[in-house]
Amino acid sequence: MQHRPFQRAMARIAITIAAALALAACGYGAGARVNTTRSIPVGLYWTSAAPIARGAYVMFCPPPAPAFDEALRRGYIGAGFCPGGYGYMMKRVLAAAGDAVAVADDGVRVNGVLLAHSAPIAADKAGRPLPRYRSGARVLGGAQLLLMSDVSATSFDGRYFGPIDRAQVQAVVRPIVTW
Repeated sequence: MQHRPFQRAMARIAITIAAALALAACGYGAGARVNTTRSIPVGLYWTSAAPIARGAYVMFCPPPAPAFDEALRRGYIGAGFCPGGYGYMMKRVLAAAGDAVAVADDGVRVNGVLLAHSAPIAADKAGRPLPRYRSGARVLGGAQLLLMSDVSATSFDGRYFGPIDRAQVQAVVRPIVTW
């Protein structure tokens, strides 16, 4: 008879977990997304049909490429359901069609302005060299976006993989609660 309180407690825990999972699944289906990286502010975001524009936060599937293969192996990005087995990434659009972008040792310039937190890092915390995207000033084409962090100097972003085609963007995401 001593097992009955334990069984009731375990049943309550199981019901609570099942309800939390069901709520999370409903939230995801409705457009809720959680960002746990420091590439954009950590928090809860909502997908939006807003147009992809400079300054917007976006969720995108990295295109299959050696830089993303290495990022996945090293744990810079997670595994997921995007082509190549990559997980979604969230970044801010810092340059779009018609913007002049240059990537150099001191950082990334958009239309001649040096972006904050944009100096490429030579190696990760484990001492492994990071991939480098180098480009003299070039104007982005109509479908190209430069996706980067504007809040973290250590983000794996466009300074390492270059411009992304806007077709990779899954949604614009808007912050609901961040910290």
